[in-house]
Amino acid sequence: MSQPTEAGDAAQATMRAVVVTRPGGLDALEIRDVPVPVRKPGWVRIRVKAFGVNESEVTTRKGESDAVVTYPRVPGIEGVGVVDAADEDSELRPGQQVATMMGGMGRSYDGAYAQYVTVPAAQVIPFETGLPWEVVGALPEMFQTAYGSLTTGLDLKAGQTLLIRGGTSTVGLSAATIAKDLGATVLSTTRSPERAGGLRAAGVDHPLVDNGTIADQVRELMPEGVDAVLELVGCSVLADTLRTVRRHGTVCFTGALAGQWTIPDFTPFMIPNGVRLTSYGGQAADLPADVFARRLQAIAAGRLKVPVAKVYHGLEQVRDAQADVESGTTPGKHVVVLDD
Repeated sequence: MSQPTEAGDAAQATMRAVVVTRPGGLDALEIRDVPVPVRKPGWVRIRVKAFGVNESEVTTRKGESDAVVTYPRVPGIEGVGVVDAADEDSELRPGQQVATMMGGMGRSYDGAYAQYVTVPAAQVIPFETGLPWEVVGALPEMFQTAYGSLTTGLDLKAGQTLLIRGGTSTVGLSAATIAKDLGATVLSTTRSPERAGGLRAAGVDHPLVDNGTIADQVRELMPEGVDAVLELVGCSVLADTLRTVRRHGTVCFTGALAGQWTIPDFTPFMIPNGVRLTSYGGQAADLPADVFARRLQAIAAGRLKVPVAKVYHGLEQVRDAQADVESGTTPGKHVVVLDD
């Protein structure tokens, strides 16, 4: 029988957390003293050091998530920190640096907007780095989604061409840096001409201004079409996106920044001959620890850039962070650091 490895035996009985007590505006985010979560067998308790603030958490706060989300709820679909308690046979030890994301965090069970969070051991990624927490805290969800989309979704190879539609999103910016590191040529879209420079800074070879249709722009650069597309804008532009791809190329549907997840009266014949359409919605296991370690090393070496928009300090600034995410005026990741 697995015995717990507890650094948390002497931990305080309560912790501070941001709790969504009811769907609503920013005032629905309340800082409360709540019990430190009890770790179940097979789970890991993490002392949270930093977490990213995401659009899905804004959706949870507003009450627009699906029925799996109940209230009161501590939001937060990702976090980084150190192990506080784990099963002996989990190979995780107190004080070890770890990341976690997805898998129901902040939705079906309490998430990372807190001093401690408990998660299944299978969705914990151990790592070692000297990078600051505000950098590491930006990575889990966007790296997992970007990496999984490019590998599982698109099987992207060195020398191929990739179009990212929705390029100034956190996943889009992260995907650009990863794709360049893989050796791809990257085209990426923005609706704002003034953000083209930010795309170039992320390594994008060809920034494109998206006015709703981009197929002609892409074909001017790549007459045969691109090899792969990461679709982050959604179903409202999918038909146009499909026209940018070469025969036997692939479109991976990962996000719907424009809010449209379905196509009325969809017919498979809207997909051009020979073009492949797939999707990606994976979990933490799709980002192996060795891959995460290599990305951390690349960041430390300056080969990969982390699109951090703003860093916030303490749970008191979570409302500010969600307000900034909701406004959409600053591209990049918004990260909250819990200072000791």
